[in-house]
Amino acid sequence: MSTPVRVRFCPSPTGSPHVGLVRTALFNWAFARHHGGQIVFRMEDTDKERSTQESYDAILELWRWLGLDWDEGIEVGGPHGPYKQSERGDIYRDVLERLHASSYTYDCYCTTEEVDARRKASGSKMQGYDGFCRELSEDQVAAFEAEGRKPVVRFRMPEGSITWDDLVRGDITFDTENVPDYALSRANGDPLYTLVNPIDDALMEVTHVLRGEDLLSSTPRQLALFDALVDLGIAKEVPAYGHLPYVMGQGNKKLSKRDPEAHALAYREQGFLPEGLLNYLALLGWSIAADRDVFSVAEMVEAFDIKDVNPNPARFDLKKAEAINTAQLRLLGLDDITHRVLPFLKEAGVVGDPVNDADAQMLELAMPLVAERINKLTEAAPMLGFLFVDEADFTREEELDGTAKDVVKAAYDALAGLDTWSTAAIDEALRAKLIDGLGLKPRVAFGPVRIAVSGKKVSPPLFESMELLGRERSLARLHDAMFD
Repeated sequence: MSTPVRVRFCPSPTGSPHVGLVRTALFNWAFARHHGGQIVFRMEDTDKERSTQESYDAILELWRWLGLDWDEGIEVGGPHGPYKQSERGDIYRDVLERLHASSYTYDCYCTTEEVDARRKASGSKMQGYDGFCRELSEDQVAAFEAEGRKPVVRFRMPEGSITWDDLVRGDITFDTENVPDYALSRANGDPLYTLVNPIDDALMEVTHVLRGEDLLSSTPRQLALFDALVDLGIAKEVPAYGHLPYVMGQGNKKLSKRDPEAHALAYREQGFLPEGLLNYLALLGWSIAADRDVFSVAEMVEAFDIKDVNPNPARFDLKKAEAINTAQLRLLGLDDITHRVLPFLKEAGVVGDPVNDADAQMLELAMPLVAERINKLTEAAPMLGFLFVDEADFTREEELDGTAKDVVKAAYDALAGLDTWSTAAIDEALRAKLIDGLGLKPRVAFGPVRIAVSGKKVSPPLFESMELLGRERSLARLHDAMFD
């Protein structure tokens, strides 16, 4: 591209960050990185009632966890700051004055009730403002102000049509008669999203705007305002727009913030890898190849072309997300998996913080047993806990019945006299006693033994686990299970 690419992350710190927000950020990030461009990160916090510090911090935390870095903006700085809209009030007021002086805007004194009454009286089905205050006389303005009315500022939409070549959807045209004049500020002077978003894009020299399909209907208004900003020398150029497909939930509905799958940070808590979540979200509207679902972020950047994004809605499938995460987990080396599992083991109290030498040694020996069996990082703690727990705190998830206790007793008798406590010796002794001797099937033979020594129906490989647990603890747990 001839013009250096500049895109933006511009979340609103209202509520828990949504996976749709992450998907939009990812596509912007991949687009910019593919073209060697820059990313500006700003916070759109003009909604004073809903914006919270908690949400602001969560977005930053999420971006860091995902590895979506940026070149300018929040916590990085740059030449176009401040990067929080709540700190840019003077900038917006100055632009409003310049727009007003050039007759791109006008003061509107109408109440919502008056607009609705006029619409009903005329029988019009047109939604939005009817332009009543476009050409008020001085006497009309004076009368409104004498009533104590405070005006909102409205942008004067041009006549005709507005067309743009959408980066995802191709040519789109709106007749401006269907796009009413719209408010840029509240009656108290506070600027609205319709003003601050295009102004920030203009002053931060954003060249490409990739955003959700839900904002497509507002694009004609933004393009008209951008033309005015270019005319006034505030913007250098009008950015190119591309509208990404909806992320759908269950029942053919757009994935809502109320849907549990929507909360992006929850995936970290559930033990997803950032690589797994990003890989899956990339598939919501784009693919690297028809026969390939698993790829790295670097491979996505190399291959990403905005023209390949499918404009049709993409359905969020939690099972597919989990499968992609598992595939990404299998690509990691043992040391990397151990490093990533460790915070979850600490949080669950399996190991201390810091980890003592004995636990570190046990973890090094145990991780190979579970690394290929876990699908999420959170699954390591319940699988490994029995190896680390103090015997006084050891519990079993279910009691054994009489038949199962008989199996455990037979296992105890077979193991008590072993000269060598190793995986191979344990395996040989238990198979000889329980399968060859008692004629039990493996599931019936080893299930009770597994519960007795690990406390769970599902554990790492039984014989290897018992070798790590050691002779003394293994036999003690078998003995205890016989009499519980």
